[in-house]
Amino acid sequence: MTTTQVPAHVDDPVNAAILAVSEDRIEGFHRYPLHAIAEGSGVEVDTVAARIRAMLEAGTIRRVRQTLLSTSLAPGALVAWQVPGEQLDATFDWMFGEDPFTGHVVIRSTDRDTPGSDYRLWTTLKVPRPYDMDAHCQHLLARTGATAYKLLPARKLFALGVGHVRRRDIEPGAKTDEPGRVLDTEVVDLTEREWRVLTALKRELTVDEVRPDVWELRAAEAEETFADFCAVAEDLAARDIVGRFSTFLEHAKRHADGTRVTRYNALFHWRVPAGEEIRAGREVGRHHCMTHAYWREGGPEFANVNIMGVSHGTDKQRVLAHKAAIDAHLADVGIPVDYTNVFWGGRSEIKPSEISPFAYRDWCRAQGLDPQAMTA
Repeated sequence: MTTTQVPAHVDDPVNAAILAVSEDRIEGFHRYPLHAIAEGSGVEVDTVAARIRAMLEAGTIRRVRQTLLSTSLAPGALVAWQVPGEQLDATFDWMFGEDPFTGHVVIRSTDRDTPGSDYRLWTTLKVPRPYDMDAHCQHLLARTGATAYKLLPARKLFALGVGHVRRRDIEPGAKTDEPGRVLDTEVVDLTEREWRVLTALKRELTVDEVRPDVWELRAAEAEETFADFCAVAEDLAARDIVGRFSTFLEHAKRHADGTRVTRYNALFHWRVPAGEEIRAGREVGRHHCMTHAYWREGGPEFANVNIMGVSHGTDKQRVLAHKAAIDAHLADVGIPVDYTNVFWGGRSEIKPSEISPFAYRDWCRAQGLDPQAMTA
């Protein structure tokens, strides 16, 4: 059977079984990650490889990669941008296409005028040390139609939720038995060798690279033996630098068969009393509907919210039902919410943010910038 003949839609039962594991259950570094997916899904490893290749080639899966806990590798922030309406799409295109350090790019709106609703463009940003996020954003202001920005760095992260396939069947209020785990945002320093291995490890796989011995070629690229490459990667995982090996579904756009995994992308905002941020974040982060949960200080531009999180769904009222269940849970555990809001995602594109300081230096020079002038 050729790749084009292999079923590539998410509702195929074999694909669904694979995706239920490959989206969010392969934690850390595995020497043979496709074998781990096979073991978890009950699907033979060669079939796992063939199905993931077919879904990647068809665009059902947008990327396959070893994820990193990039908050440990480069300072980052969610960035809200004010952009005149006539410049919105062009600014979106430039940030997605020309800035490798900008990851998610989303146009957002609210159901009514609220604090911060004039910030229409939202991005994620990573700027590796010793370079400076404010200097980077100032350059983006000069190169695009944006007129103002608000940096929203995460002070703490809370455990991530489940993947899109498993999330479709989650009932509002479904949560883990224990509060979410707290993840710090302290940046660690790596050796040149560790960066070399990490650079080879993190790049998304091509269709041809989706195979049972996935890391053999990457080890050679990093000028390491397979055993040494894996040893370095395992050490990085033990230091909470490596995240999941994961398949990422194309969730915002229609697949080749016309279906969508999700339709609504909601950024939830909550304001809780000072001192309750970690407890509130853990209670939000334990809900399975959440893909991300953070402690971020919104400031007066966003009514001083301090807990933010993202949830996806195919039905708007269902997404709001998930949020209502979280609101009720916060009240039940004695955490008052003084203010809350929802920013809905429209047009969006997603790519991993580059985190290499060597790549940043080269990008500055390509932009006609003095790298030294971009340092903090």
